[in-house]
Amino acid sequence: MRTAIITREGFDRLKKELDFLWREERPEITKKVAWAASLGDRSENADYQYNKKRLREIDRRVRYLRKAIDRLQVVDYNPVQEGKVFFGAWVEIENEDGEQLRFRIVGYDEIFGRSDYISVDSPMARALLKKSVDDEATVITPKGETLWFINAIQYTAFDSE
Repeated sequence: MRTAIITREGFDRLKKELDFLWREERPEITKKVAWAASLGDRSENADYQYNKKRLREIDRRVRYLRKAIDRLQVVDYNPVQEGKVFFGAWVEIENEDGEQLRFRIVGYDEIFGRSDYISVDSPMARALLKKSVDDEATVITPKGETLWFINAIQYTAFDSE
């Protein structure tokens, strides 16, 4: 099993989600399934079918989270990183056309549901790693090459997360 990296905040979010699903949501849905099953005919019981489906979804997510948490390695901020782009950095960049982007470089397990996070394995992140403010980075994608200029690097959020 391959080890993956994650920020402390991302790891805490996954653990919190696992705890919520296992200790709160799953027991509640289990009660609903038992109640709906006690009503008799399950084949036409929408409450039973919906909650049984939700229970399977929860169990699937719990299995995924448990496996993910076991293989994740937390990478904490280190003051040595200041001034350069490394894992966990918030980066503000601009291309030659004046288009600006701002995002945080994080692990794969953190990017879902966040438009302001990119994976450390993405072409953009790879091109920016170890660069400093005012450096240029050429990002190679299937659409071609784009030149980006680094305007800012921070290891605390630009805005509240």
